[in-house]
Order: sequence, then C-alpha cells, then structure tokens
Amino acid sequence: MLMDHLVFVECEPEALAEQQRVWEERGAWSSTGVAGVFRHLIPERYYQYGVASVYAEFAHRHGWLMPDRVLDPDAYEVLQGAVRQWAGEDRVWTDVVDEFGTPSTLFGSNNPYYGKTLGHVIENSQEPMMSFHLWNGSAPRAEQSWTPEHEEPLLLAVRFGAGPFRQTFTFTPEGRRRLPVE
Repeated sequence: MLMDHLVFVECEPEALAEQQRVWEERGAWSSTGVAGVFRHLIPERYYQYGVASVYAEFAHRHGWLMPDRVLDPDAYEVLQGAVRQWAGEDRVWTDVVDEFGTPSTLFGSNNPYYGKTLGHVIENSQEPMMSFHLWNGSAPRAEQSWTPEHEEPLLLAVRFGAGPFRQTFTFTPEGRRRLPVE
C-alpha cells in the first residue's frame, strides 16, 4: 500500500504495475506476489524481510530509500566480486557484518534471535542492492511458543543482480540444505 501512495505522489501511477511486470518476467512475482516466490526459497512460511528487500530495491531506484550507510563504489565492487565465493561456506550474522560492515538497511529487528535481511547499496541507484538473507527458525504460529534454533541467525543466501530472480541467489551450504521441499 505504501508503494501505491508513493507512485501516486510522484505522479507515476503506472510505475508499480510496470515493476510487477518486470518481477513477473524475472520470476520474482507469483499469484501471491513476491512473498509467494520467497516461500520456495527461504524456509519460513512468510519471509517478510526478503519481501521488504525486493520492494526496497524498487524504492532505491526511485530515490525513496534513505539508507543508513552507503558503500563507496570500490568497496561495492570488491563485495560483488567476493561475495559468491565467500557464501560457499556457512556463515552467521556477525560474519556478514565483520566481513562487509554495517548494512545500508536492516529489514527486521536487531535482535539476534530472529531472522532478517541486511541490504548494502551505493549512491548509484541503478546498481542492485546486495541482500543477505538470514534465518533463525520459523516464526511461531499464534498457538505455539517459540525459541530460536541458534544463538544468531544463519546466512542462507546472498542475493543481487538483475537476471532471473532465482539465479540472483547464492545459497550457503546451510541454505541449500534448508530449501523448502516442493
């Protein structure tokens, strides 16, 4: 709903519908939206942090995202070149921050017991956001109590790029083990 209001205020009423067409062409949109696609990639019933990161990419391209920090172009280039190989090993939240610094945006809370997505961007809004998808057990249903599975969230995947959506993901070994069974 927020995006509907933003495109209206910016006098771009067709922008969100056009973006949804692009997401659909890339395989990032289903009959249940972006959330439906994440359901097949992240082992949580509704992975709102990943969904938020996709909408944030749209907001960043339009100049609406106000990141807490931006990477300089050289650091971003190093990150792009190293991250896929780096994600070849299992990692946790502190590993991501220690290696790549404080994120530009945090989707989710800073509580280590919950999953989240960390986003890294540069000033050039045409460059894709680098998203680190972290998970710490599935969210509880209303009738269940819940304790996290780990002391801090596990990195399941790094996502960036403009190609087919699934191909923009680099899964860690843990992320591959936890891919939802279809």
